[in-house]
Amino acid sequence: MEPSNRQIVIEQLPQGKLAAEHFRLRETAVPVPAPGEVLLRNRYVSLDAANRAWMQGATYRAALNAGQVMAGGALAEVVQSRAATLAPGDLVFADTGWQDYAVLPAARVMKVAPVEPLTHLISVYGVAGLTAYFGLLECGKPQPGETVVVSAAAGAVGEIVGQIAKIKGCRTVGVTGGAAKCKLLTSELGYDAAVDYKAGDTMRALRDACPDGIDVYFDNVGGDVLEACLFNMKVHGRIACCGAISQYDSAAPHGPRGVPGLIVTKRLMLRGFLVSDFYPQRDKALADLQGWVKSGQLRVHEDIIEGLENLPRALIGLLAGQNIGKRMVKVV
Repeated sequence: MEPSNRQIVIEQLPQGKLAAEHFRLRETAVPVPAPGEVLLRNRYVSLDAANRAWMQGATYRAALNAGQVMAGGALAEVVQSRAATLAPGDLVFADTGWQDYAVLPAARVMKVAPVEPLTHLISVYGVAGLTAYFGLLECGKPQPGETVVVSAAAGAVGEIVGQIAKIKGCRTVGVTGGAAKCKLLTSELGYDAAVDYKAGDTMRALRDACPDGIDVYFDNVGGDVLEACLFNMKVHGRIACCGAISQYDSAAPHGPRGVPGLIVTKRLMLRGFLVSDFYPQRDKALADLQGWVKSGQLRVHEDIIEGLENLPRALIGLLAGQNIGKRMVKVV
């Protein structure tokens, strides 16, 4: 029997919160590569808050539409190659979508060297780790002794940002949801303090945790937490704008109030970025990340769910903050 290709497609675009009924599973034939293309089999699919943002309209990529295979990056293995640069068995990271197999031009995939465990190619040595590295060091530019605040601090990017900030000699404060995650931040990830945004007055809690103000804020969530940090920034503070997960799955997204006046009076720098902006520096970043992991200075949490069919619930859970560290789905 010929193998089939399972795909998770968008049944309908959500108008409010994402739910399982917005997706459906279908089976099609395994695609065949043309000259210059490769056939890939997904090993691990990355789950990211950006998956939800792509359903809201065009961003740095085209908007997603009903009937499409759900988009997403994955660690995949080359099964068949019609390109000189890749051979069967090679590992690549590519925008394959939520499916067992995908055909892509060889020029649109990134070959990666195997490591143990392979999942680190999705987490600390993948987009999450590189986003944390470049967002903090190139956009936030922290200096020893400064106070760095990180939102979604127990998530894939946030947990790495906080640890890099400590490596660089900073005082770190993590914002997360729930007492258990707050305890994780201070007991395992080295944060100096943790703020539970679910506990009440986030702005007051941040003032208590950062009595002298915030030098660098790494923003993964937007909304109310961004507003609270803005009001507690120091003069000449820097904000690395990585994402806005609090807004992606909300029926009534909103931004912070009072931004223009605060930016001017405090002379703040807000910088949005994509990790791809810094890919020419990727080798240096990976060398640093690998060294910190090997030395034990950087701990890695991974949240692995098995089964392609579980991708929808895995993303829904990610948006609800169920994960600690990088969430991914093991396909094979």
